[in-house]
Amino acid sequence: MTTHHLITDLGDIGFGVDIGGSGIKGAPVDLVAGTFRSERTRIPTPQPSTPAAVSDVVAKVVSSFGIEAGERPVGVTFPAVILHGVAKTAANVDKSWIDTDVDTLLTARLGRSVHVVNDADAAGYAEVRYGAAKGAGGVVIVVTLGTGIGSALFVDGTLVPNTELGHLEIGGRDAESRAADSARDTEKLSWEEWAKRLQKYFRTVENLFWPDLFIVGGGVSKKSERFLPLLTLRTPIVPASLRNDAGIIGAAMLAAELG
Repeated sequence: MTTHHLITDLGDIGFGVDIGGSGIKGAPVDLVAGTFRSERTRIPTPQPSTPAAVSDVVAKVVSSFGIEAGERPVGVTFPAVILHGVAKTAANVDKSWIDTDVDTLLTARLGRSVHVVNDADAAGYAEVRYGAAKGAGGVVIVVTLGTGIGSALFVDGTLVPNTELGHLEIGGRDAESRAADSARDTEKLSWEEWAKRLQKYFRTVENLFWPDLFIVGGGVSKKSERFLPLLTLRTPIVPASLRNDAGIIGAAMLAAELG
C-alpha cells in the first residue's frame, strides 16, 4: 500500500470507506462534483473479518491519505442493516458484527467522527445525488444485483434507510436466491432465462411501491444492454452510472450532511 499525496484543502472534500466481503476501499471525495479527488486505496478484507481486524484496516486506509484526525467526518459503508450505528445483520462479514455499535467502534479507532450506513443505501444515495437518478423526483428505487440483491429507496431525494427488498419472498423463495447475479452465474442461466426471473422480481416490487424510476447497479450493470431491454415494466429502468465508486461517494456525502 502506498501513501497518497496529503489532502490539505478540505473545503469541499469528504472521505468515504466501502467495507466489502473481499476488499476495503477508501478515497477522498469532491462533494461538489461527486468524484474521487485522489486514486482510491484498496486493502483485502481480513479473514476472519472480525470487528477488531476490520477496524484496523479501515484505519490504515484512512491514514494512507494523511488526513488529520478531527477533520470532516468519515463516511463508512457496511454490508448490514444499520440502526442508529449498530449492525443488526452480517452479510459477507464475520457474524460477531451483529449488535456491534460500528459507529462507536470506528469513531474510537480512527479518533474522528464516523457516520456508518448500509452499503446499498450509500450507493443509491450517490446515484440520486450525482448519477443516473440526479434530478429525479418521486419514488426512486435503486437495486444492486450481485452476490445478493441490495436495495435503496428514496422519496423526493430523501433516503428511507435499510430496505431489504432482496429478501422479498416471491413464489415461496427468497428473491435474491433466484434473481441475484450470482444465481445467473451459478446456474449458468442465459440472459433470457435470467431476465424472466428479473421480470418477476421487478414486477413484484413495482406493484408494491409504484416507483417513478428503477436504477440497476452492481457489476452486471455494465452489461445492462444484455438484459434490461428484455424486461417489460411500466416503470422506467436504467443502469447505474457510478458503478463501483458509488458506495465511497455516497458514504462521504452522507457523512458530510449527517455526520
